[in-house]
Amino acid sequence: MRRFWIIAAVVFVLDQLTKLAVVHGLDLINRGEIDVFPPYLTFRMAWNYGINFGLLSNGSDWARWGLIVLALAISAWVVWWMRHETGNRMAELSGGLLVGGALGNIIDRIAYGAVADFLNMSCCGIENPYAFNVADIAIFAGALGLVIFAKGSDGNKPTGGKPPRRSR
Repeated sequence: MRRFWIIAAVVFVLDQLTKLAVVHGLDLINRGEIDVFPPYLTFRMAWNYGINFGLLSNGSDWARWGLIVLALAISAWVVWWMRHETGNRMAELSGGLLVGGALGNIIDRIAYGAVADFLNMSCCGIENPYAFNVADIAIFAGALGLVIFAKGSDGNKPTGGKPPRRSR
C-alpha cells in the first residue's frame, strides 16, 4: 500500500502544480489560449462542470457536489480494493494513478466549482476541441491499468461488482 499512496500523492501534487503554473502562473485564465507547439500542444482554458467530454455539466450545485461525492466514493472503493491486491505492483501503481487524479479534480471542484482543464492536443489534420489535465490522464491510465493488471485471489481478473476477497 505504501507504493499506492506514494503514486497517489505524486500525481495529486503534479496535477495541482501544473494547474497553478499554467492556469494562474501563465495567466491562462485571462489569456484563454497559448500556443506551445501547435497543433500538437496548445494550452486552452476550459472549465469542466461535468465528467469526461462535459457530460453531466448542467452547472448546478447538486451536480457539482454529487460528482465530488461520487469521486470520493470511487476513490474509497479503489483504496479498499488495493488493500486486497497486496504484492501486485502494477495494480498498486494503477490504483494510485486513479486516486491521485480523482483527488486532484475533487480539489478543483471544491475550489473553483469546476475542473480546470488546459491541455489540448491535435494531430494529423484532426482538430481536437477538448481540453484535459494531468489528473484526467492519470485517471484514464489508472482505470485502464486496473482493468489489465488487477487480479483476484484465484489469479483471475475481477469481472465487476465487488473486488475479490483476499486469500487467508
